[in-house]
Amino acid sequence: MIRKPEELAKKLGLTFNNPQLFTLALTHRSMGAKNNERLEYLGDSVLGFVIARQLYEMFPDAGEGILSRLRASLVNQSSLAELARMHNVGEYLILGAGELKSGGYRRDSILSDAMEAIMGALVKDQGIETCRLWILDLFADKLSELSADNWSKDPKTQLQELMQAKQLELPVYELVTQTGAAHAQTFKVKCSVELIEQNCVGEGVSRKKAEQAAAEKMLHLLKSKNT
Repeated sequence: MIRKPEELAKKLGLTFNNPQLFTLALTHRSMGAKNNERLEYLGDSVLGFVIARQLYEMFPDAGEGILSRLRASLVNQSSLAELARMHNVGEYLILGAGELKSGGYRRDSILSDAMEAIMGALVKDQGIETCRLWILDLFADKLSELSADNWSKDPKTQLQELMQAKQLELPVYELVTQTGAAHAQTFKVKCSVELIEQNCVGEGVSRKKAEQAAAEKMLHLLKSKNT
C-alpha cells in the first residue's frame, strides 16, 4: 500500500503550502528525472548552517576544531538516517521498482538524503527561519546531549578511551586500499572493535586521516546502538 505523504508531514509537525514540494522531497532518483536531488542539495546547505550557528551560540569558548567535530557528530548520514527511522520516513519514500525491491527504503544513504530534501522543501515553501526552527526541534535531543569537553579530543583518542573504560581490547585499524598517484593518494582504513561485529571504513588523503574518519564513524555507530 502506498502511504500518503501528508501523513508523514503530520508526523513531522509540518504543513506545506505547496504539498507537491513535500512529495518531491520523498521522490528518489530511481523514479526518473523529477526527483529530490536538488532539494537535497539545498537542505544539506541549510542544515549545515543551522547546526553550525547553533553550536556557535551553545559553545562560546569552543575553538573551530571542536565546533567542526561537534557539527560532524550531528550532520552525517547515520545521524540523519536514525532520525528518519524514528519517524518511519522509509515507509513514505517514492522509489523505482528496482530500488524498492532491493530494500532502498532501509538504506542509510537514501533515508538521509530524503531528510535533507525535506529541509530543502521546507525552505522553498516557508523560508529559512521556519526551517531553522524545525531543524532545531528535530535535533533537540541530540543537541542537549553534546558536551564540548567530550569533543576536545580527536575521534581515535575518544574511541581508545571508550574501549579502555570498558576494559576491552583497543580498536584495530587495517589499511583496506591505497589508490591514486603519489601526490594525490586516497586511503581507506577499516576500524573494528570488540564491542560489535560491524566494521567501519574511513577515507582520507593520508592513512592518519582515514583512521580518524573510521574512528569517528565507529563512535557514531556505537552511539546509535547505545553501546
